[in-house]
Amino acid sequence: MKNAFLIIDAQFDFCHPEGSLFVPGAEQDVERIAALIRTHADQIDHIVVTLDTHHVLDIAHPLFWHDESGNHPKPFTKITATNVDTGRWIPRFLAEKARKYVHDLEADGQFTHFIWPEHCLIGSRGAALHDTLLRALKDWSRIRDLDYVAVQKGLYPLSEHFGIFRAQVPDPDVPETQLNTSLLTDLERFDTIYLMGEAKSHCVANSLKQILDFAPSLVPRIVVVTDCMSDVTGLGYLAGPIYAEAKARKVRFVKSDAIFR
Repeated sequence: MKNAFLIIDAQFDFCHPEGSLFVPGAEQDVERIAALIRTHADQIDHIVVTLDTHHVLDIAHPLFWHDESGNHPKPFTKITATNVDTGRWIPRFLAEKARKYVHDLEADGQFTHFIWPEHCLIGSRGAALHDTLLRALKDWSRIRDLDYVAVQKGLYPLSEHFGIFRAQVPDPDVPETQLNTSLLTDLERFDTIYLMGEAKSHCVANSLKQILDFAPSLVPRIVVVTDCMSDVTGLGYLAGPIYAEAKARKVRFVKSDAIFR
């Protein structure tokens, strides 16, 4: 049996109390993930870590938008298609594409557009893996003579990219927003894929949803490690339907002390 870890966005900004978008509980999640890697190094054959990575002028950051008075939306503001159509919130860049994006995202039925604190800025400390995880990954590489694989997402500034495999609204002219078939093919090599990371309510859930939607052959291999992920405060309800669908399709959900048993 060959096993892989898929660790979503275990980065400073999400997992450290000083991070700009700290997810309560994430620091303990990272400790548990690192402990799993150290304890089971010989049984883990591949590790993929994902890296949420953004520009300052991202469609989900405050500076991308303003109102009629020039004020930017505060973090955690929802921007609806109606808000855009009525001029409540006005895109400062590529206005036509931005408006279409908000409409397309809302029509998809999963999310209303949401403004986040600036986070995981390219080249910043916030975009780096949490040190506790990085140390465990380096030790695993030395033990197994294997490199972990790091996959960036989110650099296209005109779409959210919660799930690792595809942007929320792909742009046909931007390859990095399209379905990442090479990563899906890479994961096909493994009998079991352990899914964990941050945040349970957003990027973990959407990575799982994309597997359910686009890679049905992987669904029976997925194991969600439930105590190695946490919700963005107050937003856990957003992912409820995704996890319900996964359970209905026989995805396994286990705690960290039950894996490899």
